[in-house]
Amino acid sequence: MRDVLYLEQLEQAEVLLKPQRVEILRQLAEPRTCTEVAARLEQTPQRVYYHVKQLVAAGLVEQVDKRKVRGITEGIYQAAARSYWLSPRLVGRIGLRRARDELSLGYLLDLMEEVQADVAALDRSAPELPSIGVSGEIRVPAERRQEFLHDLQSALQELFTRYGGAEGDAFKLAVACYPKGTDRD
Repeated sequence: MRDVLYLEQLEQAEVLLKPQRVEILRQLAEPRTCTEVAARLEQTPQRVYYHVKQLVAAGLVEQVDKRKVRGITEGIYQAAARSYWLSPRLVGRIGLRRARDELSLGYLLDLMEEVQADVAALDRSAPELPSIGVSGEIRVPAERRQEFLHDLQSALQELFTRYGGAEGDAFKLAVACYPKGTDRD
């Protein structure tokens, strides 16, 4: 099972975005038969089987085994990934793209789309994927915002200059700084 399955095809998103199928996917975090899933969801096995077949056809679920039960072969299925990311490109850009500067929300949204696509494309079967994720909250008084942004930009520029040579493994560095919204549950 992969960590993430990045969905870029509208057909896959259409299959996924049905509440009953999402519930079935949750049940298939562990290998199970349609009969087992049906019992857990208080549905008929036939109804679950219909949805599982749709999920299999879309590449969101895989048949991982089969077994004979009273002369009938029963498939054992498992979700293809632990989480599913929908590409923002499924909807496409609405409206005209305006020129973006590094301090605009539009630039940040474009950057996040790019990071999401890059991370989804990584070969997760590789024995080592050197990466780092850092997150924190910084409180900056309004009168010091420009100073903070300048210091952040200078520190990053120093890293780009120091490690910007032509030799070695290529890494992409993206830093996002945005106002913290209200906490979500």
